[in-house]
Amino acid sequence: MDRQQEYVLRTLEDRDVRFIRLWFTDVVGALKSVALAPAEVEYAFTEGLGFDGSSIDGFTRIYESDMLLQPDPTTFQILPWRGEEEQTSRMFCDVKMPDGEPSMADPRHVLRKTLEHAVDMGFSAYLHPEIEFYLFKAGFKDDQGAPVPVDQAGYFDHVPGGVAQDFRREAVSMLEAVGISVEFSHHEAGSGQNEIDLRASDALSTADNIMTARTVIKEVATLQGLHATFMPKPLGAQPGSALHTHFSLFESDANAFHEPGAEYQLSTTARRFIAGMLKHSPEITAVTHQFVNSYKRLWGGREAPSYVSWGHNNRSALVRIPLHKPNKAGSARIEYRGIDAAANPYLAYALLISAGLKGIEEEYELAEAADEDIGLLTARERSLMGHDSLPTTLHDALGVLEESEFIADVLGETVFQSLLRSKRNEWDEYRVNVSPFEIRRYMDAV
Repeated sequence: MDRQQEYVLRTLEDRDVRFIRLWFTDVVGALKSVALAPAEVEYAFTEGLGFDGSSIDGFTRIYESDMLLQPDPTTFQILPWRGEEEQTSRMFCDVKMPDGEPSMADPRHVLRKTLEHAVDMGFSAYLHPEIEFYLFKAGFKDDQGAPVPVDQAGYFDHVPGGVAQDFRREAVSMLEAVGISVEFSHHEAGSGQNEIDLRASDALSTADNIMTARTVIKEVATLQGLHATFMPKPLGAQPGSALHTHFSLFESDANAFHEPGAEYQLSTTARRFIAGMLKHSPEITAVTHQFVNSYKRLWGGREAPSYVSWGHNNRSALVRIPLHKPNKAGSARIEYRGIDAAANPYLAYALLISAGLKGIEEEYELAEAADEDIGLLTARERSLMGHDSLPTTLHDALGVLEESEFIADVLGETVFQSLLRSKRNEWDEYRVNVSPFEIRRYMDAV
């Protein structure tokens, strides 16, 4: 037994922790949980906890359903919202097969494989996510049946005594209590829309932190009589919610994206990484925008990047080079703006990092940067400048993904097919649904 496992067992006893929740995600990134008694934790470390994988979306077929959860002791944390009495903790798990081999259906394993490939190339990946979400008054709807935001504030607005302000303070306190460092938080552009930015961490920890942050945000909302949602576009007239993420690659302690004197201080490695992201972005879109509603954000205006492009401090571009601290080597990074708030972070990050690494390996050439607002260009201008569009619907995105050998290779056949099956079912359900819009538009008109 290693030291981290010993620390967990000792903490459980010293703090009289009564419940240990084992967390993992399904193929679309929904958090799954099972509560374990303290006496069973040591056995779970060594042997794993058995469960029925066929009951989890995308995991396995019914005749090979036996699977194991093996807790990762480095992710152990007490859950502060459960109170001091009968304390509850959590650990993320790796999903394994009965013979102890990693499950090919585990999104966390997909990301691990990508990061191992990065290490083989001499890199470590660090990510800094910006988590956007909406706060609504629980149970309240307007005359049209739409949820009611907690306020009508806008970007960076300070609302004295405001509900969102109190909410963010409590959410940040809880995140820090579970060991997640927050860089800053603020009101976003939409009514009731907020953002919490986490400090940079290694890619696997970042994905774990996002899953934890989503849970914390929803728990705090419930405790305050509110409803929090990461739905990409909950209000048609308001901005969508994104998961903008800053990426850096390091070679030992040196930032591989920084080159003094180069254009924008960007190294050749960084330029090839960006080129890889851009080349494969249409294929990745079905993962970074995995729901029908995701395309309402992507093509609904308000800064969502809809075209394959990059630029220096250009917020209409899919990849942006931030202006902050341009001469500080350690802060060199690129921002990928094409992830929505509901994406599965394990799969999205695995694909984006893999695309960047492929660009480095195959020495992709980076096109010219875009300085203008790409959305304001004509279709002909965009075509001449090489700014192809991303898929416009989930159906179109699945068609691009299905033809991609790159995606199948990174995700593995199990996750690849499970994702296609799950998302096709969602599209088919949406396709035959008669919406309120259609009732209003056609019931009396035809």
